[in-house]
Amino acid sequence: MAAREARDLRRLPTKPQRPRTQPAPWARRARLVLAAVLALYPLVAGLSSMALAQTDPAPTTPVPTPGSSPPAPTSSGATGATVDVVDVVTTEGLVDPILAAFMSDSITAANRGGTCSSGTQTVPCRSIALVWQVDTEGVVVPDVQFAALLEQMATSPVPVYLWIGPTGAQLTGKAALLAAAATGVGMSPGTSIGLDGVTVTAPLLAAGAKRQVPSGLLSDSDATVFGIKPAPTIGDFAVDIPGFETKEVIRDGQTRREPVTLVRFSQLPLVPQLFHSVASPPVAYLLFTIGLALLIFELFTAGVGVAGGVGAGSFVLASYGFAVLPTRPWAVGLLLIAMIAFAIDVQTGVPRFWTASGVVLFVAGSLALYDGVSMSWIALLAGIGGVLLAFLSGMPSMVRTRFATPTIGRDWMIGEVGRAVTDIAPDGVVQIKGAQWRAYTNRATPVDQLDRVRVIGIEGLVLEVEPEEGGARDYRDRSPRDQRGEPRDDADADGTRGATSPPDSIDASS
Repeated sequence: MAAREARDLRRLPTKPQRPRTQPAPWARRARLVLAAVLALYPLVAGLSSMALAQTDPAPTTPVPTPGSSPPAPTSSGATGATVDVVDVVTTEGLVDPILAAFMSDSITAANRGGTCSSGTQTVPCRSIALVWQVDTEGVVVPDVQFAALLEQMATSPVPVYLWIGPTGAQLTGKAALLAAAATGVGMSPGTSIGLDGVTVTAPLLAAGAKRQVPSGLLSDSDATVFGIKPAPTIGDFAVDIPGFETKEVIRDGQTRREPVTLVRFSQLPLVPQLFHSVASPPVAYLLFTIGLALLIFELFTAGVGVAGGVGAGSFVLASYGFAVLPTRPWAVGLLLIAMIAFAIDVQTGVPRFWTASGVVLFVAGSLALYDGVSMSWIALLAGIGGVLLAFLSGMPSMVRTRFATPTIGRDWMIGEVGRAVTDIAPDGVVQIKGAQWRAYTNRATPVDQLDRVRVIGIEGLVLEVEPEEGGARDYRDRSPRDQRGEPRDDADADGTRGATSPPDSIDASS
């Protein structure tokens, strides 16, 4: 056995090699996570630019409203004559750069015209009106950009109308100024409109103003004094638009008006819709919270990086949302510091002072995050409750489970004797039973190459060793117990090694 061990060691490099100290696993993961976040920022920036470029509405094929007739040319019997249509554009959420560009492009597209499918033919279309179906409670674009949008509405050759609906929709804050620049406004039952106490500059009030808007908040029934019409559905609102053709039909003994003019619907494309959704206050807040929590989880998990990738993506998207929304930088800083405090105690596996500090900072940052934009209590409860659950129970339990049993299946190595493949001062490589392992030792007891060493502990995949003679500690204090749970009887009363036989892999005579 000694001859075989000596032969194996002769195959190793004779020149002493001092390996560099390897960084801790969490440090390597931290660098990978940081690299992933930095790599995703250009991707998100490119996608947001592409989203702004794709806001030009792509209207769907015109479809008749319920009960309407097939498409008919404006000039009877003229093949390929222009067909009149009404464009309906759905706009929801805050007026951010994506939505503002989409609304502006919809005006341009309505004035440009286009083509429509009429049976098997494609005929030119002429938009006689543009209707925005709105449900928004604020504006987060600069006043200059919003004023330009109001001017474009007021001066558009194709009239722009607003319908606030369906039930529960609102047009509040600075967004209420859209009603001042619109040709006509309709409201569904259960909706509201008004500046709601928001201060508006004089240039913005004068931009394209055709009517006044309530300074407070009014319901659909009270807003009629401002020239706003009640309209339960968008169809009821559209039939009163000049040029919108209808016909009278008798059904169930009653005379009813049914539309003839076609309606063309459009909404934000997929990629712009993604960034528009990300720029909403609750989505940005939750993505930021989830992203940071997953990045911390990735630092301590034994996974393959899925959590880190998802966390980095969420964090980058949330950063875009925060850049668009009116966030308070110091509140964002509180959220970041809170997550760092959580991570400190996660490493210990027991929630302590830093966890309590993190809870206070996170709650304060969540409540003060946005300036002038509200966030629902549901989003706040989801964010704060999820963080408390994760860092008070979930992650500490995960860390304790992972690191409490790092030596499963390798307990037998404690007490084994081998040789140093390289100098160990304090890190190096050892050979135990024919296999090489990374190892470290106490700085007070460095080990030279080819000296015999004894394993006294295991930390993950790294062995803690000491010289076979003259070690700084007694390895037997950390030896495993036998199958009955009793300590091994391999030491006598005075602390010297008993009469047990040496390991099979070590020749006692060598």
